[in-house]
Amino acid sequence: MEGLRAALAAHADPDRAADQQRYMKSAMPYRGLTMPLVRSTVRERLAGVGWEERADWEDTLLALWDEAAFREERYAGLALARHRSARAFQDPDAIPLYRHLVVTGAWWDLVDETATHLVGDVLLAHRADVTPVVRAWARDDDLWLRRTAVLCQIRHRDATDTDLLREVVEANLGDPSFWVRKAIGWALRSHARTDPDWVRAEVAAAGERMSGLSRREALKHLGGAAGATGSLRA
Repeated sequence: MEGLRAALAAHADPDRAADQQRYMKSAMPYRGLTMPLVRSTVRERLAGVGWEERADWEDTLLALWDEAAFREERYAGLALARHRSARAFQDPDAIPLYRHLVVTGAWWDLVDETATHLVGDVLLAHRADVTPVVRAWARDDDLWLRRTAVLCQIRHRDATDTDLLREVVEANLGDPSFWVRKAIGWALRSHARTDPDWVRAEVAAAGERMSGLSRREALKHLGGAAGATGSLRA
């Protein structure tokens, strides 16, 4: 992937890079590329590429991710993971790889794309195999795995497994982390577009066990129903 790294470096914008690093509170520096530019660069470099073996795809992705010196290289890793050349590998065998991306990424920009696109797509296509993994992640010590468990059905709409959504939310109602509380609200708000009555009922059932942040996010487009009170946790 040295060619891809060089292609990313060729588009470097140091002034933008400094602003990006400051905004994202990232220890890893930036090159200063926009996300559309990162994705188009990956598409250009992968034009005509085909992976004969899963191991080749995984090794390439891990080299790009684990050896990254700039954050755009990790963004490029996510674009590589989602590239059409990797469609054949989007199955339960990819879940350990995606777990690695979540745990080592450990920040919302990397975790959320992994959760909502990579893990979420595999879960949707292979529920029987992946649901137990998501259940376990919802109770993991790692807060980013817990966030992933809550967020991974964001794009499932009417195919959402509401029993699983309820379970992962319930498992994290007492979590003090902003990132998990925000994820709960986001996941519920997203599902409210499909089934607002279900979301209202879940928020009402959770009562004061649900933080004010989660509740506000969940009901954001539902008129603040379900008995919001001023006494709930922030």
